[in-house]
Parts: sequence; structure tokens; C-alpha cells
Amino acid sequence: MSTQPGPTPRRTLLGMPRVRGERSPVLADPAFDALRPPDPDLLDDCVHCGFCLTTCPTYQLWGEEMDSPRGRIDQIRSAAAGAPLTAATVGHLDACLGCMACVTSCPSGVRYDRILEQTRAQVERRVTRPRRERALRAFVFALFPHPARLRLLRGPLRAAQRTGLLDLVRRTGLVGRVSPGLEVMQSLAPPLGPRVVVPGRTPAQGPRRAVVGMLTGCVQREFFGEVNAATARVLAAEGCEVVAPAGQGCCGALSVHSGREEEGRAYARRLVDTFEQAGVDAVVVNAAGCGSTMKEYAHLLADDPAYAERARALGDRVRDLAEFLVELGPVAPRHPVGDAPVTVAYHDACHLRHAQGVVDAPRELLDGIPGVRLVEIPDGEICCGSAGVYNILQPEPAAELGDRKAAGILRTGAGLVVTANPGCLMQITRALERAGHPLPFVHTAVVLDASLRGVPLAGVAGRRAPGGVAP
Repeated sequence: MSTQPGPTPRRTLLGMPRVRGERSPVLADPAFDALRPPDPDLLDDCVHCGFCLTTCPTYQLWGEEMDSPRGRIDQIRSAAAGAPLTAATVGHLDACLGCMACVTSCPSGVRYDRILEQTRAQVERRVTRPRRERALRAFVFALFPHPARLRLLRGPLRAAQRTGLLDLVRRTGLVGRVSPGLEVMQSLAPPLGPRVVVPGRTPAQGPRRAVVGMLTGCVQREFFGEVNAATARVLAAEGCEVVAPAGQGCCGALSVHSGREEEGRAYARRLVDTFEQAGVDAVVVNAAGCGSTMKEYAHLLADDPAYAERARALGDRVRDLAEFLVELGPVAPRHPVGDAPVTVAYHDACHLRHAQGVVDAPRELLDGIPGVRLVEIPDGEICCGSAGVYNILQPEPAAELGDRKAAGILRTGAGLVVTANPGCLMQITRALERAGHPLPFVHTAVVLDASLRGVPLAGVAGRRAPGGVAP
């Protein structure tokens, strides 16, 4: 049984943008065009059993049927049958985090992930959103999938953090009055140290066991470079030669999950080209959302004759870091990550647990570190509210979910929190700060790297350093 608080009235969470949307007229009639509409066979798989309700974040928040997976499927089915696509329906679809907890809990095997992806692509083509919302979305997607643009932002942001200017701007509240979404972006920015770059090739330590490619990502590359560096060091310590192609770009995850289908397909094609040329045995990914999308490239590019089989071949070689390390098997010795035993709470990123089904592997790796006691977070299957760019586009429900997740973590008594996704890390770190109980919070790769190198972790060792590893 859930230990979370009861439903929160929806109107107090979604605020004026939702009210404005609900007053809008019909947005699209007919609802869907002929380009990959929602598959009726997938829609018919839902038998309304209700098993999804207890794991759906928005149903847990509001208790409204139309904000549950089966309620959204009903609305999509009605639209597919000829009903117009209204502002209310779009609002319910936008409110979905796409966390895929319903996919895990569904006894009928309903592919809600495919249904949502197909429907959101239709919404993005068919719906004209309010001007301010269009502007925010345009800004988000002109920035986050572009590492070079993030790199340009990184320097001024780091300077603003170091001089205290960013804190001053936050205290004025001016950004929030312009856009709550921009205020969230400002608040989530992690403390930035010197930029860390992973070399194009990292040799294996000892006998070479595999040659692996590594996705360096977009936000991960520019704002969590130490996570990538730790990933490369861990793989090398386990006997892997690591190839990180310099020309790689975005994997397309943010675009695909937000309905920007053609944009996501273009990113996917370029990444297929990149890793084909790299000549690697596997492609290791350390960001859950990226990994889940890359594993689905075969579906994403199924109707592209030039890429369909190539996309399938790459998707079959994609592995999450924890998944790959467990498959490979450990050879490097582990060491404690602090001067005393540490209680670790592991947070499951939704696109790792639910979309990829990788649950046991990260726990097995953490359990293998001497002095680590692993504890489970209450209601751990419920999303933290990050969900790609959901916390920017839907800041109020995202904050509510983040606060619930932070409360669950604090009940564990953990001294260290670990996850496998940069978005979750930023979202929950901010929620813990709001709760007044910040905790050291790092990526799985950082913990493993510290253990293999015998380097104490910041916070656990009483010191703080960029990237989570003490100097």
C-alpha cells in the first residue's frame, strides 16, 4: 500500500496555464492524420483492469480517471474513432510523465509507451499551443539536445554561480514571474566545476575483454562530465577499451518522448552512423532516458528502408552501464567508499526500471562494494517528476512528485543516494534541498569509480567536490 499523501486537487497544481488551455476551443478535427496514428490493436489491448492506477504518478496526485493510463487510452481511442482533439484531452496527455510504470504493472502487456509516443507525435503536428508555451518549448529544444550550445551556456552559468549572481537572481523571483519553466531550469542547474572531457579512446587496464562505445550525451557531457569520466574509468578497469566518438550528437530521447518525432528520427540516424563507424562490440549508456530510446531505434526507424536494419543492429548492442558490467562480470577489486559503513538508497530512474527493465543489475553492483548497506526507497516505483523536460513544462506537479520522493528517501535514513540518470539527480537534489535535508547524491558510475580507485566519496568522507568525488 502506498505511504504517499492523498490526492492533491488538480487545479492547485496546474494553475493558470491549464485553465487557459481548458477554455480553448477544439484544437484538431479530425484528431489524427495518416502518418503513424495510434495503433488500434495496441489501444484494444487495454482491458481496464486498473492495475496501473497505483503506480501512475498523476493518478496518485489527483485521483482523476482521465489522468490515469487507462483514462488516457480511452481518450486516445475516442480521438482515433473520430472525436476531435480538444484542449482538455491535450491537457491530460501533456500531464503524463511518460514514466512507463504502467507498462511494468500491466498484466495484459499494454504497450502504453508506444501508444503515448505515437499520440504525442500527432499532438505536436496537429495542435497549435499558446504562444508562451510554444516559446518555452522552442527554447528547450533549441538548447538541450545541442552539446555545443550547452557548452556556450556553461561558462557564464559557472561564473554566475561562483560570484553569487545566480543566487541573487533567484532571490528576486523575476525569472519565475516571466516563466515558471525557466525558473525551474535556473534552480536545477548543478554546481559547476572545471569542464571534464572524456578522451576519444581509453585503453583497457590489463587484458582487453571488450571494445565498447560510450554515449557521452548532451546535458551529461556538459554538466556532468565527471560522470562520463568515471564511466570510462570503470569500464577500463574492468578490461574494456572505451571509444567515445568525438562527433557524436544527441540520441533523440528528449525529442521522441515529447512528440518531436522527425527531429528524434534525424538524431537517431546520425547516431547510428556514428557508432557503426566506431567498430565496437557494444554501446554503453549511462543515462536512462537515452538508453531506453536507443534500444527502441528499430521501432523508431522501422519505416526507413535505409536505416531500419542498421537501427535494429545498433539497438541490440546498446546496454546500460550497470547491465553491461553485470553481464561482463567483475575483475577489478572493490574498496570501501568511506571511512565507515554507509547506508545507500538507490533511486530507480523510470526509463531504466520500467522502460528497460534493468532493476537488479545496479543493486548487484552496489551490494558488491565493501561497507555498503543498500536500502529501498518507499514507493520507489513512482516517478520523481523529472521525466526528461517534464519538470520544466509542468513545474508544479513535478515539484510535488519531487517532494514526495525526497520524503521517501529521508525515511530510509540513508547517508548517500545513488541513481543512473542526470535528470533524476538534479530533480531530487533540489527536492532534498527544499526539504532542508540535502544529502550526497551521485551517479552509479561515480560510486563504482570511487570504489575501484579507493577514493572516498564526498559527503560520505565529509568533503565536497565537483562530480561527487573527494579530491
